[in-house]
Amino acid sequence: MTTTWTPNEAQQALMDELLSNGQAHLFADWDEPGVNDDAKRAFVESIEHANAAYPGGLKGYIENARALLAEAKEGKNPFEGCVPEQPDKVDLTEFDAEYDRYEAIGAGHFDKTAFVMVAGGLGERLGYSGIKIDIPVEVTETTPYIAHYASNLLAMEARMSSPRPVPLIIMVSEDTEAKTRASLESNNYFGLKQEQVHILKQELVPAISDNDGSLALKEKYKLILKPHGHGDIHMLLYTSGVAARMVEQGIEHFAFIQDTNGQAFNALPAAIGASVEKDFDFNSIAVNRVPGEAVGGLAKLVKGDKALTLNVEYNQLDPLLRATVSPEGDVPNEQGYSLFPGNLNILVIKAASYVDILKRTKGIIAEFVNPKYADATKTTFKKPTRLETMMQDLPKLFGPEEKVGVSIFNRRWSFSANKNNTVDAAAKAAAGSPPESGATAEADFYLAGRTRLAAAGVAISEADERAILDIPVTPGPRVILRPSFAMTLGEVRSKIKGGSISGEATLVLDGKDVHLENVEVADGSALVIKACEGAKVTVRDYKVENAGFEIVLLTEAELASEETPEYLRIRGYRIENRGAEIYEFTEPGEYTIE
Repeated sequence: MTTTWTPNEAQQALMDELLSNGQAHLFADWDEPGVNDDAKRAFVESIEHANAAYPGGLKGYIENARALLAEAKEGKNPFEGCVPEQPDKVDLTEFDAEYDRYEAIGAGHFDKTAFVMVAGGLGERLGYSGIKIDIPVEVTETTPYIAHYASNLLAMEARMSSPRPVPLIIMVSEDTEAKTRASLESNNYFGLKQEQVHILKQELVPAISDNDGSLALKEKYKLILKPHGHGDIHMLLYTSGVAARMVEQGIEHFAFIQDTNGQAFNALPAAIGASVEKDFDFNSIAVNRVPGEAVGGLAKLVKGDKALTLNVEYNQLDPLLRATVSPEGDVPNEQGYSLFPGNLNILVIKAASYVDILKRTKGIIAEFVNPKYADATKTTFKKPTRLETMMQDLPKLFGPEEKVGVSIFNRRWSFSANKNNTVDAAAKAAAGSPPESGATAEADFYLAGRTRLAAAGVAISEADERAILDIPVTPGPRVILRPSFAMTLGEVRSKIKGGSISGEATLVLDGKDVHLENVEVADGSALVIKACEGAKVTVRDYKVENAGFEIVLLTEAELASEETPEYLRIRGYRIENRGAEIYEFTEPGEYTIE
C-alpha cells in the first residue's frame, strides 16, 4: 500500500503564509492526493529552500517586490532632486612619490585586510566550459587566475612583521561551487591554508510575474528561479557570520575583486593606503572615462543637505547632468575625460561600518527591479522579472557620517578583464572599445610588469602591435614580476637598477631576494629566475641573448579541434620555450650571475 505525501508542519505553515500573501496560484492546479506526489514534495522543498535563503523569507521578498514594482510603475526617478558633483577622489594615475607613499601605507595594512572575490559564473561567454578562475591569466607559465590571487595573499603574509593568514572569501553559485572546491582541493589551495578560504554559495530567487508580486511558475510544481545579482555577497557575508567574525579577528577592511581581472592587485596596495589615510568607509577603485563611454560614472549626488557618492549608469548620468548642472550633458575636461570617473567594481570597504550596515539591513542592499512591460499601461510584463542587487550600491545605505571616496588609477594597470570570446572581442576592438579577451588580458598582465620595470628606470622598447584573430595586442616584452618578488613599485626600485628589455623578450622574476643590476634582455630572448626562501640571487652586468619564448599562432585546425585546450583557443596562440635561460635556486645561499 502506497502512502500519499502530505506536507509537514513547517511546510504547511509556509504554504499557508504564501496563500495569505497572494500566492494561491502556486497550489491552484494541484493533482489529487497520491498523484505526482514526488513533484509536489520537490516543489515544496524548493519553496522552503528559497524561503530560508532570503532574510525575511519569501514573505519579505514578496513585500519588497510589491513596493519596488509600484515605484517602477509610477516611473519614480531615483535621482529626482539630486545634483551631481565630482566625488571626493585620490588621483593615483601617476607613479610618483605620492603613489609610493600610498602603497607603503597599504602594505603596512595587509594584515588587517580580507579579500572577497565574486566568482559565480562559468566561462561560457568566453568559449571556456570550466570556471573562470581556472583560466590562466598568462600562458608563458600557465598561471590560473586563482593561483595568481593566492600568490598575492601569500606575498602579503610574507611581508607582515607577525605573519597571519589573509582571509579569502569566494562567492560561488550552483554552477561553480563544485568546480571551485575541486580546483582548490586538487591544488592544495594554491599554497593557502584551507581554513583561510571561505566559500559562500549564492542562491537564486523566485521570478515575479506581475505587479502584485506573484511568484512565477515555469510549469506546474516548478518555480522560475533567477540570479539576484552580485550584491548578494553582502547578504552572504551577513547570514554566514563571516564578516562579523573577521572584525572580531582584527580585520579592518574588506577588498572586493572580480574573478578575471588579473590587474586588481596592482592597484590594491595604494587603494588600501588611500582608504586608511583618508578614513574612507567605502572606496571605489576607478579609472578616467570618456564622456558617453558605456561604463558607470561615480558621482556625488547632492540633495538638500544630504550627499551620496554612487555609481550612476552611463545612460542615466548624461540625462541627469542635462537636467541639472550641464545642459551639454557629460562633457570632457581639458584632458578629454569626464568629471565622473568610471566604476570598476573593485571596492575597499571599512569593516566596522560595513558590519554595522549588514546588521541593520540583514545584508539586503538597495534592491531594484527592472520589469519589461508589455505596453504603456505597465500592467503586464513581457516576461517574469526579479529583484536584483549590485554590490557597488552599498553607499545607498550610508548616512552623513560615512565617508565615500574614489581612487583613480591608470586603466590598464588596474583593470583588464577576460570576459569576451574572440569573435566578440574582435568586434569590440573594431568599434573602438576594449576587447577584454584572453589575449588582451594577458598582454596587459605583461604590460603591468613593464610598467614596474619602467618605474625602476629600466629602458623599455616595446614590440610592434599585431593582430591575433583580429584582436590588437602588443606581444612584448613579456614581463612577469611575481608577488613574491615585489608587490609595490618601491620594492621593484630597490631590487632592479638600470638595464633594458626590448621587443618580444621575456623576463620572469620569482623570489623575494632577487636583484638585477644593468641586465639587458634582447629582443626575443628570455630570462627566468626562481629563488627559494633564503636564496639571494644577483644578476650583474649581464646580457641575455637566446631563442627565448615564442608566440605560436594556432592553426585553423587547432582552433577547431577539441584536443586543443580551451584556454589556448580563447587566445588564438600558445607560447613555446625555444631556449630560454632558466635559473632555479632551490637551496638557501648567495648566488651571482654575471
